[in-house]
Amino acid sequence: MSDNGLFGPESVAWHIHADPVMLIGGMRALLVQALEPRAMAAVDQHSKFREDPWGRLDRTTKFVMDTIYGDTATAEAACDRVRKVHARIHGIDPVTGLAYAGNDPDLLLWIHAVEVESFVLVYRTYAGRLSDQDADRYAVEMARVAELVELPAGMAPQSMGEVREYLRSVRPTLQATPAAFDGLRVVLFPPMAPQYRPLWVIPTMAAVAILPRYARRMYRLPWLPGAALPVRAAMYPLSRTLNLMTPIPPIVRAAHERVAA
Repeated sequence: MSDNGLFGPESVAWHIHADPVMLIGGMRALLVQALEPRAMAAVDQHSKFREDPWGRLDRTTKFVMDTIYGDTATAEAACDRVRKVHARIHGIDPVTGLAYAGNDPDLLLWIHAVEVESFVLVYRTYAGRLSDQDADRYAVEMARVAELVELPAGMAPQSMGEVREYLRSVRPTLQATPAAFDGLRVVLFPPMAPQYRPLWVIPTMAAVAILPRYARRMYRLPWLPGAALPVRAAMYPLSRTLNLMTPIPPIVRAAHERVAA
């Protein structure tokens, strides 16, 4: 019998995460997530994001793709690895003086909600149409992954309306700490060969364009009113071209072959 994994070919997750613009959504999510001081303190004190940003990106991308396109055993193994990492993470945020833990439900909910919002937003902005019904389906689908990495059952938002309501409720607690500014610099200026740096401007500008206005203010990023429109006008045809020219990721191809077998 074929193993569809956690979702399957009829899911919204399979549809949108095959698109190259998900990289931009991931960048946007990282920048917003960093504004939660305890979440960023955990990253700052328990990762090497400054020294090895590409390794961290690769591990995060692998987790997302394994949980969405992997068979059930692959998806569950990916979540198990994350749970084990979270169990070792704990400390004190030097900015707020508050304790944090990798398996803290509040922090897991924050990370999850920002990711759901970011991936839906980037797809709608740069890739294609996504109905409100399908966006809500996606929120329900991704709640399953959140619960497999120890978010208590019932905490994950079940619609985009609930995602937005939750994010509004936590906004007063957000701030751009020194560690968050370090994260911003790593995202905007990661280590790379000089000849590739001009190309990196394209996804970073696209990510900044879809940041919440409060996030751009906290990061003190200059932004002209209406600047998002020309960015979208330039990025949309480029993303569609990349979608046609970029090879299908091996795990996505393997997932379709597995289901069709």
